[in-house]
Amino acid sequence: MNLPLSGIRILDLTRVLAGPFCTMILSDLGAEVIKVEIPGVGDDSRTFGPFLNNRSLYFLSINRAKKSVSLNLKTEKGKNLLKELVKHCDILVENYRPGTMEKLGLDYDKLKEINPRLIYAASSGFGHSGPDSQKPAYDILAQARGGIISITGWENLAPTRVGLSLGDITASLFTAIGINAALYHRTITGLGQKIDVAMLDSQVAILENALVRYQEEGCSPTPIGSRHPTISPFQAYKASDHYFVIAVGNDNLWSTFCKALNREELISDERFTTNRLRTKHIEELNSILEPIFSTRSSQEWLVLLAAAGVPCAPINNVQAVMQDPQVLARNMIVEVQDKLAGTIKIAGNPIKMSTIPEQSKREGIPEIGEHNHDIFSGLLGLTDEEIHKLAEEGVI
Repeated sequence: MNLPLSGIRILDLTRVLAGPFCTMILSDLGAEVIKVEIPGVGDDSRTFGPFLNNRSLYFLSINRAKKSVSLNLKTEKGKNLLKELVKHCDILVENYRPGTMEKLGLDYDKLKEINPRLIYAASSGFGHSGPDSQKPAYDILAQARGGIISITGWENLAPTRVGLSLGDITASLFTAIGINAALYHRTITGLGQKIDVAMLDSQVAILENALVRYQEEGCSPTPIGSRHPTISPFQAYKASDHYFVIAVGNDNLWSTFCKALNREELISDERFTTNRLRTKHIEELNSILEPIFSTRSSQEWLVLLAAAGVPCAPINNVQAVMQDPQVLARNMIVEVQDKLAGTIKIAGNPIKMSTIPEQSKREGIPEIGEHNHDIFSGLLGLTDEEIHKLAEEGVI
């Protein structure tokens, strides 16, 4: 069975997270990914922890099943080899600071002359236009400037970064979406195009209702802990042992919820009859619910509420996530067999398609330049002698 992107070849010039996460997604969909790395150095994230037997598990988690070629793009021969590779690739992905590829003479305008069908995807901190396009960017900068930190955490406490690299990962997702749209567009027009995705833009795009709440309320939304700003009760509550979450998303569920708690009088309480009123009077509502939830364990509440049809869930730590029966049933924990680190469990592919058979294992990561001979000889037709000379010259 052919995977959805079988036959699509990607030239991956990215490093660390925003780009590699994107090309990992495309690899899971069937694309062949040729990762271009600096000779002898490789992707920066090869030096990022955690480590096991001197292997970066950070690098492993997002670069499995890719091929690696080493290429020094500061040399003319290195640039020429990249241009030759462009002729044989459908997509080029890079996450350099804007202007870098132009300085190398490898920008989209130059490369599309070589391959008009090339889809050139650039992921950067602030995009390829605007006054701050060439500023350096990291995930925390995107989270801060994009507003996510301002609405995360608890009021009157220190700012809280989202507990994963949301700035990088959202940019990765939007870049992958753009690439797939560009592939479809190419089937119609026969032409490639440039895709420009910024981490900052991507953070603004996921602000959800915060933008419109600001306009309606006349002031910027602030952190409110675990609760939802416009749906109630929709938050974490403390049981006698642990916190758990409930999501009473409409008025019918409110009635069901009250019955499950044996507090049917709350259904007709004039403070709580509609979602808008419950949100307005959330402090009063919580003063009633919190003592109730403290009388039983979280597991008891989860069983009782789930049986009644009230949406609820435990707050899993990472260990619990990796053991969750639903997560395991969906093949979301898979194994990579690495020759240094051994068997490592990583996240599976969340995109379930009828053309993608589920597999419990993934291919390992490449060493720097491991596929030099396969690509430079098999794809470009270089001889062993030519490849050896390029290595001696520090080109590959």
